[in-house]
Amino acid sequence: MATRALINIPKGARRGDIVEIKTLLSHPMETGFRTGMDGQLVPRDIIEKFVCTYNGEVVFSADLHPAITANPFISFTTVAMESGALVFAWTDNHGQTQVQTARIDVA
Repeated sequence: MATRALINIPKGARRGDIVEIKTLLSHPMETGFRTGMDGQLVPRDIIEKFVCTYNGEVVFSADLHPAITANPFISFTTVAMESGALVFAWTDNHGQTQVQTARIDVA
């Protein structure tokens, strides 16, 4: 897959704070229904699954479909309970997964 992902999380938070997490993945999201310059269908290439875990526990997941725009932007909230790692995983229809990690410090 090898695409660029942007992740925006607060650098720090207090225990119990609701924090907003924003992700943007650079991806064309080809539906497989569009024709290319040669008149042939462009092969399907979509992100099908997004999962975010916080210290190993799933805090958000989404199933994506061909109607999702290119470069999908996903925003969600979670409660900051302890310092740790947020792991983001995007899986495409070819079974490839891109994983990125970010850290949040909770006081």
